[in-house]
Amino acid sequence: MQQTKYIFVTGGVTSSLGKGIISASLAKLLQARGYSVTIQKLDPYLNVDPGTLTPYEHGECYVTEDGAETDLDLGHYERFLNTYTTQANNVTTGKIYQSVINRERRGDFLGKTVQVIPHITDEIKYRIKLLGSKKKFDMVITEIGGTAGDIESLPYIEAVRQLRYELGAGNSLVIHLTLVPYLAAAGELKTKPTQHSVKALLEAGVQPDILVLRTEKSLGDDIRNKVARFCNVEQESVIESIDVSTIYEVPMLMQKEGLDKTVLRKLGYPTDTEIKMNDWVDFVNKLKNPESEINIALIGKYTSLPDAYKSISEAFIHAGVANRIKVKLKMLNSETVTSENVSDLLGDAQGILVAPGFGERGVEGKVTAIKYARENDVPFFGICLGMQCSVIEFARNVLNLKEANTTEINVTTAEPVIDLMEGQKYVTDKGGTMRLGVYPCILKKNSKSFDAYRVSEISERHRHRYELNNRYLENLKANGMDAAGCNPDTNLVEIIEIPKHRWFVGVQFHPEYKSTVLNPHPLFVSFVKAAMDFSKTR
Repeated sequence: MQQTKYIFVTGGVTSSLGKGIISASLAKLLQARGYSVTIQKLDPYLNVDPGTLTPYEHGECYVTEDGAETDLDLGHYERFLNTYTTQANNVTTGKIYQSVINRERRGDFLGKTVQVIPHITDEIKYRIKLLGSKKKFDMVITEIGGTAGDIESLPYIEAVRQLRYELGAGNSLVIHLTLVPYLAAAGELKTKPTQHSVKALLEAGVQPDILVLRTEKSLGDDIRNKVARFCNVEQESVIESIDVSTIYEVPMLMQKEGLDKTVLRKLGYPTDTEIKMNDWVDFVNKLKNPESEINIALIGKYTSLPDAYKSISEAFIHAGVANRIKVKLKMLNSETVTSENVSDLLGDAQGILVAPGFGERGVEGKVTAIKYARENDVPFFGICLGMQCSVIEFARNVLNLKEANTTEINVTTAEPVIDLMEGQKYVTDKGGTMRLGVYPCILKKNSKSFDAYRVSEISERHRHRYELNNRYLENLKANGMDAAGCNPDTNLVEIIEIPKHRWFVGVQFHPEYKSTVLNPHPLFVSFVKAAMDFSKTR
């Protein structure tokens, strides 16, 4: 059996060029040719994981099946490949140093001085090869965060330099993603930033094999020739990545540019294997040609940074395509929603989603938006804190428990309809200690959720500390809010619904994490369908 081969994706000139999308697109093309591929992200920050980072710092925190709090790029990997990632797919400098220091404290290094080289770089190489050793993949794509020349990224680049030598010729390659800016005043594309970026890699001892050039203007042969000449690569290894209307076009663009064939040729694989992309092409065609559109209001506290809700917005794209409709998201900061302006803010919405979050800020605005949705029969979807806020709203305004609240906000509330989970009451460390990862849920028949999933038992991913207080469950049921899904082991309420409402569903878990291009999440598909139907009544 052929050994696993490694592809390293680095970036230069500026951040946010799309290394994650290029990595996921390449992996999709290789997968479509029948190869087994996985992707990992190496992040150069010292946090152990993004779990304790505000979304304003790093976008959303993505959660895997096995409960890892990871970089949002892992969401792209899963959505493109339709396969799960694990804790091993996201490595941070914090994890690397934590592991090495723990080993030093145990005495594993036998009194030797612990240094960046070889100890830190050895740990990085171990983490890179771990995926290939755990499960046999044809190729492992490793995306390295940051940009060439960053101090934080230097140990990773050095580890790549060492690993390429150790793997031997033909068993690895480096793809460098960089920017060719267009200067409007000069009317020219400029290659100098790319040249300097490659020079920074060369100074670290790494020669890129393929260059992917982000650009807003098409590259001519003269530009490709110039870049190839100055950066020591073949002209056919200079790949254009021009701006497109949706990230889901990028795999098709990379196929047209021959990125997958160039990678296969350089790694010694045949390049004439059949590629099966019909489903993907069909998805993109439907995405670009919707039959109608609807407005969905997303109520959250991090709306100034759309990446804070990346998986939710992508899940709406998937569900929109499934319904042949364009979903226009209207992001509303929950702090701005009041009883005085809620009708004006939400009057044009065919559906209302209240997003996850933590802490007191913006909660009352979420409660106000939910009250509007419930009283006006507008399709409503609450996720995690959004579900908890819907219970608070119902308890206050239907059960007449005016003090109803969550102990996350008011520890001494007289009506703790949402309370800290029993297993969380003695937790002091904040990092990685929530209820994380996948848990089962039994659905109640004759519910909206059962109609969406069409099965009795599901499993979904969680990230929370608080839960619906079951002491209030009978009172909620008696007044019209039902528990449509519960954990079979703990009786934790996972889904609430209002059966008499057009479509009112709140979930404790995060369905957005499991929505992919080829498998849109059933709850999002059902919610969008309900919003479509509601729009026809107006």
